[in-house]
Amino acid sequence: MAVVADKSGEAVAAAANNNNLVVETAKSESKEFNVQKLVDMFTKLNPLAKEFFPSSYHHNQTKGSDDFNQVPFNKQSVGNENYSNRRRRNNYNQGRRRLNGRSFRAQREDSIRRTVYVSDIDQTITEERLAGLFTNCGQVVDCRVCGDPHSVLRFAFVEFADEEGARAALNLGGTMLGFYPVRVLPSKTAILPVNPTFLPRSEDEREMCTRTVYCTNIDKKVSQAEVKNFFESACGEVTRLRLLGDHVHSTRIAFVEFAMAESAIVALNCSGMVLGTQPIRVSPSKTPVRPRVTRPALH
Repeated sequence: MAVVADKSGEAVAAAANNNNLVVETAKSESKEFNVQKLVDMFTKLNPLAKEFFPSSYHHNQTKGSDDFNQVPFNKQSVGNENYSNRRRRNNYNQGRRRLNGRSFRAQREDSIRRTVYVSDIDQTITEERLAGLFTNCGQVVDCRVCGDPHSVLRFAFVEFADEEGARAALNLGGTMLGFYPVRVLPSKTAILPVNPTFLPRSEDEREMCTRTVYCTNIDKKVSQAEVKNFFESACGEVTRLRLLGDHVHSTRIAFVEFAMAESAIVALNCSGMVLGTQPIRVSPSKTPVRPRVTRPALH
């Protein structure tokens, strides 16, 4: 009897375990069914339906309208549209810059082909005299004499109206100009044009240029008063002086205007003279020294 009771108890326990397994399996199947059912329901929902947006949102967008069938304002789409517009404008600007860059390079290369490099120029030679040497080669459109602070001689760039003039100028290499024979070679650089706003605008300003010299390689420790005293003691009365410099270059430049044109001619002979600790370079000025404009104070 005890054996029968044990077997019957085991059977009852096994049946209970089977029932629990069936219940748990049913619960898991029910959960899976419910999740899948929710997924199916969500996929059928309309995300633009009014139930998904607060009433205040529609009020701000439609300004009191009751039409909820409008497509809601999408900030991301507007941002993407603005980005595409900016990108389109940037591409347009880059295209213009590339076009302007190509045009500038073409003009620069043409200018280089029309320019010669002249070296071993005596310090007493002016730009006008140097340009006169090449007048038989062709029309000279610009002439720039530059000073080398480490040499007693100077160099220059002479630009012609056409390439034929530049080629003819190469034959003048070895010509005596002053005390030295000049060397003439094809130029590798173009003459940097003068800012047209600085050029003389009237006959009075052109007359001012005849009384003005351009001085370079000025020691930074030299003051404006010292520059004025230097030229007045050697050349004549200085009516206006503009001393310029920055933190990049080791020396400064100056525009010196004299009362008489003869004083400016004498000042050209000061090239190579030491002012402070540096030998200065003096050449005729292409720009006048304009008086500074004083702006009225704001009240």
